Amino acid sequence: MQKRWFQTLIVLILVFLLVLLVSATDWIFEPIFQYVGAVAFPIIGAGVLFYITRPLMHLLEKLKMHRIVAILGVFVVLIAALFIIARYIVPILENQFSMLVNNIPGWISTAENIIDYWQENQNVIPDEVNETINETISNIRANVQTYIETVMSFIFGFIGEFISLMFALILIPFFLFFMLKDGEKFIPFITQFFEKKKADNIRSLLYKIDDSLTSYIQGQMIVALCIGVLLYIGYSIIGLDYAMTLAIFGAIICVIPFIGPYLAVTPAIIVGFFQDPLMPLWVAIVMIVAQQIEGNLVSPNVMGKALHLHPLTVITIVLAAGSIGGFLGMLFAIPVYAVVKTIISHFYHTYQDAQKDEEDALI
Repeated sequence: MQKRWFQTLIVLILVFLLVLLVSATDWIFEPIFQYVGAVAFPIIGAGVLFYITRPLMHLLEKLKMHRIVAILGVFVVLIAALFIIARYIVPILENQFSMLVNNIPGWISTAENIIDYWQENQNVIPDEVNETINETISNIRANVQTYIETVMSFIFGFIGEFISLMFALILIPFFLFFMLKDGEKFIPFITQFFEKKKADNIRSLLYKIDDSLTSYIQGQMIVALCIGVLLYIGYSIIGLDYAMTLAIFGAIICVIPFIGPYLAVTPAIIVGFFQDPLMPLWVAIVMIVAQQIEGNLVSPNVMGKALHLHPLTVITIVLAAGSIGGFLGMLFAIPVYAVVKTIISHFYHTYQDAQKDEEDALI
């Protein structure tokens, strides 16, 4: 046992020395990091599509289709979905987004008029509170143009990055094809370098990681789709402007656990306020109904307790990841944490088993 602890300590020291060496010679590894960064997006995108489309490929294989034919069938479905989106949804989104941008100056003017009216008719508020509120309002009004420019620059910056990422999308079909074709060969390829007991242990770990990613990615995609449909139906019923744009935005943002719904409903409430003072109330009701349907019917049946994550842990991870990596950090924080947790839990149980039989140890 002491020997194993000593070996583990040596491994940790070597790992830290390796990290220190890499940081000291980053100029050597910078081209490698640039290459990894260039292919990271296509690989991640293909990986997400792999977990989404793999059940369809297996279904087609059960219908006695050859794997290559089944993969081609998956691509036909994806192309059909993209055609429907480009033909029927994208033009509506472009039109609604253009109208939304064009209406922003009018909303600013309306907000300033409301503030002016409120300032002219306040009589019952104490002077100290009044001064504080007036100072705050003055600061907001003085910087409103800056806020708008910041938001617009973010939007157009995002559009610019999105266009640059479109070139990387060309690689996704190639990665996806080989993932679907040879994905099941990955685990045997890794385990062939180990003796049988260790190979079985590593195979078990890789299958656990695969199950965690499958549960999360497939579950989140289904939940986002359901949220988007429910929001669009609800927004259409209450007559909210830009219903499809706001519903799709809500579906995307709701992928972020716990804080996603609050972020998703904010633009809809703002738009609803300028449309009708009572509209934010109806928007909130629509979001609450959609969340209740999703939380009580969709998520329990789709995701269940597959990841075994405590809500407080999820909130902490999402907030920390958001401060470090922004939206992408919040988006990928939970699956990364789930994988890390799976690995640590597996090694812990392996260590416990190794107390009984040293051959079960991986280190």
